[in-house]
Amino acid sequence: MAKLNILVIEDEALARKVLAKHLAGHNLDTADCAEAAKKKLAQNRYDICFIDLMLGGGNDCSGLEIIPLAAAKGIYAVVMSSLDCEETVARAYELGCRDFYVKGNEEANVKAVLERYLRKDSDIALAPIFAQSFITEDAATRRDVGEVLRHSASELPIMILGPSGTGKTTLARVIHEYSARKGELVAINCAAYTEDLLEAELFGYRKGAFTGAENTRKGKLLQADGGTLFLDEVGAMSHGMQAKLLKAVEEKSFYPVGSDKLEYSRFHIISATFEEPQKLLEEKKLRFDFFQRVHGFTVRLKPLAERTGDIFPLIQAATRGRKRLSFSEEARKLLLGYAWPGNVRELKRLTDLLLAGSSGLITPEKIKRSLGTEAKPAAGNGTFLADTQYDYALEHGLNETLDKFSAEAVHRSLQENGGRKTKTMTDLKISTRLLYSILGKKDTRQGSRND
Repeated sequence: MAKLNILVIEDEALARKVLAKHLAGHNLDTADCAEAAKKKLAQNRYDICFIDLMLGGGNDCSGLEIIPLAAAKGIYAVVMSSLDCEETVARAYELGCRDFYVKGNEEANVKAVLERYLRKDSDIALAPIFAQSFITEDAATRRDVGEVLRHSASELPIMILGPSGTGKTTLARVIHEYSARKGELVAINCAAYTEDLLEAELFGYRKGAFTGAENTRKGKLLQADGGTLFLDEVGAMSHGMQAKLLKAVEEKSFYPVGSDKLEYSRFHIISATFEEPQKLLEEKKLRFDFFQRVHGFTVRLKPLAERTGDIFPLIQAATRGRKRLSFSEEARKLLLGYAWPGNVRELKRLTDLLLAGSSGLITPEKIKRSLGTEAKPAAGNGTFLADTQYDYALEHGLNETLDKFSAEAVHRSLQENGGRKTKTMTDLKISTRLLYSILGKKDTRQGSRND
């Protein structure tokens, strides 16, 4: 890591000493009050500025006035505070801070801040990924995947949502590689095993632990030590298995089946499911405590029919180094208007079939023949409004439809963000007043239905 120019603004000498220890190797400057900080900011150039909010002690938050000064100079402003409340955090971000942490574990906090700083301008570095590893030209998908990649090196668990065939396994592999973890990516499809077999696969087992256990076998958890454990179709896991895995995730230790020897493994979790987590929770298929442990950061992959701009880049990538294909105008229109129920997986299969043909000139007839069915257009003819939404609007009126859509969007965002209202307001780009207005309308409607 190149040396960074860092300013620490902290009025407590011991706290400055602790930070200096964890920032060793960088060009460090310090200030013990707001006035000294202002002078140093005016005279020098810094990459990062650590700002204590309580510079004067007591209820004095004079550190807040430093944030816009640092932000105006393009400095990565980091607020460190003993105040852990939504209002303080929101105010700090409004003033221009780029990072915020609560004091207490400076070694981990400083390390995480430096990692985030180094990844803050990584859009250029992500370009090859979207052109080669996880191919997409969809702006929203690039934004969401880029955000999750910036968190890949942290211990934050990641959940990938999306219909079957959208590339969840591919994305899990990209996340693991981008994280630069030294261990391997170990994947397991939870839907492919009974509870007993899944336990043996994950935890491993000792010779003679059960009928057929002729040798001691290392489980997936131990294989993923120092790397990533990818749990595909996590919603298919039984409650009993969820409870056992939850304990292993929290303690980073477990007992193989039939063994009294405790094994240790530090693995990062990525999970995936094609089902909506909220539905799984409501149907009691997913334990809430287990869900909280595996969905720290959520990324949702769109179906291919909603990102048709990716169709031909994906075909081009699949044919790289192989026979070139040429599509007639009618064939292009057919592919762009097709519903793609199998998503990217179906497109890959179609491309392989077209490559196997004798001609590289692709007509609509060849596409229909290769798909094995009459190619049907996507629902809604490419419009944002789905048929079910339109039918609801016709029956209940536009105002109630908009209220329902707003309430469900807020509810989902709160669920994915662990109930953090500030994060939900940021994600949905809404004000505090609008958030509570939507929540109030939702509670009123529920109350009416329950009366």
